[in-house]
Amino acid sequence: MATLTVNGGIDPGQYAAIVERSGELARLQAQALRRKSMLVYGPEGIGKTRLLRSFVQTQPLVLFAPQVKSPRELLLTLVEELRRVAKPGLDLPAGFTSSGTGSLKGIVQRALGQQPFLLALDHLAGPSRVVTGLIKDLNYFDRTPVVFVARTPHMEDIGALRPMCAGKSERLEMKEFPLPVALEFARREARRTGLCFSNLEPVLRQLVEWSNGNPGAIVAMLKMAHFPRYHAGDRIKAHVLYLDYRMGRHE
Repeated sequence: MATLTVNGGIDPGQYAAIVERSGELARLQAQALRRKSMLVYGPEGIGKTRLLRSFVQTQPLVLFAPQVKSPRELLLTLVEELRRVAKPGLDLPAGFTSSGTGSLKGIVQRALGQQPFLLALDHLAGPSRVVTGLIKDLNYFDRTPVVFVARTPHMEDIGALRPMCAGKSERLEMKEFPLPVALEFARREARRTGLCFSNLEPVLRQLVEWSNGNPGAIVAMLKMAHFPRYHAGDRIKAHVLYLDYRMGRHE
């Protein structure tokens, strides 16, 4: 685990670029322009979903699926997204919710052939072979690029989709914040949520070190810090809080 030794402030521009993931967003946008797929991966709480949603907002022809659990659920979501986009020339039948999986797949494939869409798939954790096979069919030899999110680049998480993003330029690893940036992030979150305790600064430093700069972990522990059981007078019981966090006792 890294140790936090920097005491001073950091450059505001550097802070914003790291926290807002502007570099990662620019890479996704460049990949979309090249019409190439991209795997975004990193540990839980790192900000993968937030990055994907920011990317979706910049793309006029992206179809976003926040959950990928079954072929039918994915196809229904994509048809709903096609209806939302509603570009001229798209032929979408009414009453599609009662259609079978094969019919839904045909609707989506026809639409993908009519417009230069891009698919953005979140929460891709251990998908079945049927789901990965469907995604590969929709990609159709890179005709429709796919940006998909997983926790690791290994086979157990993304299965048959791994060859779609075999090169380094087709994979985007999201990492924890550098510790000075994470500390400033924790300070701002504490102010935003109204935390005010006599030992707040040392507690924030401890939480940042324990989280190793993971923003999701920092936010989760700061939420826990509001609960009275982690208070001793005007102090936060940081070690008790962290132990409960590690044991999954989140509120």
